[in-house]
Amino acid sequence: MLYAQEKTEQDSTAKTPLSLSERVAMRSMYQVVGDIQLSGNKKTRDFIIFREIPFKKGERIADSELDKLLELARQQIMNTLLFVDVNVYVAAKKGNVLIINVDLKERWYFFPTPYFRLVDRNFNQWWVDQKRSLDRVNYGIKFIQNNTTGRNDNLNIWLINGYTQQFTIRYDIPFIDKKLTKGFNIGFIRATQKELNYGTADNKQLFNRQESVARKFTRVDFTYSYRPDVRNRHYFKVSYNDEQLSDSILQLNPNYFPGGKTRFRYIDFNYQYKYYNVDYIPYPSKGFHLEANLYKRGLTKASNLWQTSVRAIYAHPLSKNSFLHLEGIGIIKLPRNDVFFNQRLLGYGLNQMRGLEYNVIDGIAGGIFKTTLHKQVFGFILRNPFPSKTHDKIPIRFFLKAYGDLGYGHHINPVASNTLNNTLLRTWGLGLDIVSIYDFLFKIEYSFNQLGRNGLYLQTRREF
Repeated sequence: MLYAQEKTEQDSTAKTPLSLSERVAMRSMYQVVGDIQLSGNKKTRDFIIFREIPFKKGERIADSELDKLLELARQQIMNTLLFVDVNVYVAAKKGNVLIINVDLKERWYFFPTPYFRLVDRNFNQWWVDQKRSLDRVNYGIKFIQNNTTGRNDNLNIWLINGYTQQFTIRYDIPFIDKKLTKGFNIGFIRATQKELNYGTADNKQLFNRQESVARKFTRVDFTYSYRPDVRNRHYFKVSYNDEQLSDSILQLNPNYFPGGKTRFRYIDFNYQYKYYNVDYIPYPSKGFHLEANLYKRGLTKASNLWQTSVRAIYAHPLSKNSFLHLEGIGIIKLPRNDVFFNQRLLGYGLNQMRGLEYNVIDGIAGGIFKTTLHKQVFGFILRNPFPSKTHDKIPIRFFLKAYGDLGYGHHINPVASNTLNNTLLRTWGLGLDIVSIYDFLFKIEYSFNQLGRNGLYLQTRREF
């Protein structure tokens, strides 16, 4: 990183020789990175960490940029999600030569953990609409080995029972080349279930449960990733899918699959672009994030679907302990048709509006805009009562927030009782976010909507 000061010194010398005092003053405007020393990365390879540091040994750094670059290095190493704590600082200085230390505390990487998860879209839908039914729970065991070889690669094996009987094996390695820009992900999923969401009415999902298997699903997928730098990421994914329905599902909704068939085999193609420039991915208080997707389902006219979506997030600090969070989401699907399999729009995954957790909106185009004001009200650090070099401190922060959401979902031929289609959606409320290590985020929200309904909602999903 060669800054303008050096060039200015050279140019000036070429024209008019500088005095010794002038040359010393000029050189004092920048520092030289003499060495970068890592400590605490017992498993993570050094090159994985060095890739995230925005300067290298031997490079010059302007005095005015030093603190900014040290903080940027800390943020980018934290955003690998490999460490619970990172500290980047100048450990020693000899003249204008710096020795920079990077102190790290690694996460636990191996998690043979029991699996317990609600299958519904959120906690409130399960608690109220589904009356806390344990029939709507998946349970089992997950063998998760993160940072398997120290290259930020992950191996997952899931054995799931309950609502869905599922076997999953997946391996992900972000870097396979010397330049640390290319990687891949490969996975296999086999699942069956006895209940299926076959349609919507009254702005809610309709389910059918039977004694025999209602749906069988098999998927094999491969993703190639390209990460030219620490902020930009590209993903190219192809997958083969085989889905089968029982005859009873097709009787309830003949338009569930394209062509009214009980078996649907198709190939997916997906390109995804992500841009990260935030201080902390799981709970950003400063920066910008962009995610864009282009998706193609099927190779024949009967199974054809094109979908594009964009999600952008902007976080702007208002003071030391408060920030503004803006989020926009847009989705478009083509061609226009009534195939239910292609209709899911709002109310699923990250595309949910606060205050409409009990509702879904089907359609071919839609969007959401969210505005949130956050203020940290207090925080503290728990001391681990058990001896641990890497997890001796557990920070917990509490944020009050006020928010408002707008949304719209367009359907060409909506069910008459789905009154949330083709109308402006409005929600607002107050809440409390609890943030801790391992990307833990728990939300308590009290929301209102334009239907005149209000209530308390609990969430554990991330903002990102």
